[in-house]
Amino acid sequence: MKRWLARHPRFHVHFTPTSASWINAVEGLFSTLTKRRLKRGVFRSVVELNQPIRDYLDAHNADPKPFRWTAPVDTIVGNHQRGKRPRKSLH
Repeated sequence: MKRWLARHPRFHVHFTPTSASWINAVEGLFSTLTKRRLKRGVFRSVVELNQPIRDYLDAHNADPKPFRWTAPVDTIVGNHQRGKRPRKSLH
């Protein structure tokens, strides 16, 4: 991997924890896009696939809704702190 990255300097590896909150929002967007526009579609090329994706994003962005946290800050911070604790061995 390191050799490949050295030969392709425009790519960068970033560590993203699986609990990253913005990942959840992105996963939700892709899930909705798949269910509402792509699931039963037939696309014979990337060019054909591109237009339904753009149409969905245009419609989605025409009526944006802000993401609102529903969990209290103390709960979020507590979960984060608990996740940083070392796990107990099962052995």
